[in-house]
Parts: sequence; C-alpha cells; structure tokens
Amino acid sequence: MAKRKYWIQKATKKSKGKLRRWAEAHHFILKNGNIDLNRAYKYAKAHHLTKRIREINMAKTLRRLRKK
Repeated sequence: MAKRKYWIQKATKKSKGKLRRWAEAHHFILKNGNIDLNRAYKYAKAHHLTKRIREINMAKTLRRLRKK
C-alpha cells in the first residue's frame, strides 16, 4: 500500500512542464493560458502519441482534483 500512496507526486515530478512545452509547440494554449486538453487529446489520438495521451489524461485528473 505504501508503494502506491504517492503516485501522483511521482507522476508530476517526472513530467514537469513537458506537456505545456509540447502544447505550446503545437498551438494548444488558450488565450487565458490554459491548455486546450480536448484539442490536444484529439491530436494525440490521431497521431498515436500514447505518452502524450497519458499526460493529457493526468492533466484532466489533476484539474478535477483541484476543483474538489
């Protein structure tokens, strides 16, 4: 149980800013500074970018946790 306790911290530590840099390069940043996750997900799905899909899903999860 202790092994899986801090999985979010480990996941965010590994991918620090990677998704944002990729989104900026592909113009998925909205005017308010947030990433358009839906457009990014569709693009990643169409181009079979499994790592990006996982990062996008993690970002969606973190947004939901922040809202609670």
